[in-house]
Amino acid sequence: MKTLEELLAIKAKAQANITTRESADGSAEVTRIVVGMATCGIAAGARPVLNGFVEEVSKRNLKNVTVSQTGCIGMCQYEPIVEVFAPGKEKVTYIKMTPDKIARVVADHIVNGNPVTEYTVASLKE
Repeated sequence: MKTLEELLAIKAKAQANITTRESADGSAEVTRIVVGMATCGIAAGARPVLNGFVEEVSKRNLKNVTVSQTGCIGMCQYEPIVEVFAPGKEKVTYIKMTPDKIARVVADHIVNGNPVTEYTVASLKE
């Protein structure tokens, strides 16, 4: 980076990755994808999962979807853990996430509203 223009280009690219948006009436109708990034999550591979969700959401140009990180979710043996909060729906908790599972979760759950149950904490009960 040698010029102000290069810095502004980097800033614009970073802002494009921030996908927080509000609905026309100003209320937050945002689907949130939250990746557990405590030490246990990072050790289990959460960083590539977080990056994969950011890339997939950006690639699909999804509006009203955010990808963020949080600390310990409390189920370390199931890391990496991803929680999806969709407006008006119950939270869905995905366990033992890998980058290979991301495209399916985004396509089936985020885009079409159908959680991938075999990747969720609910699958432990079966």
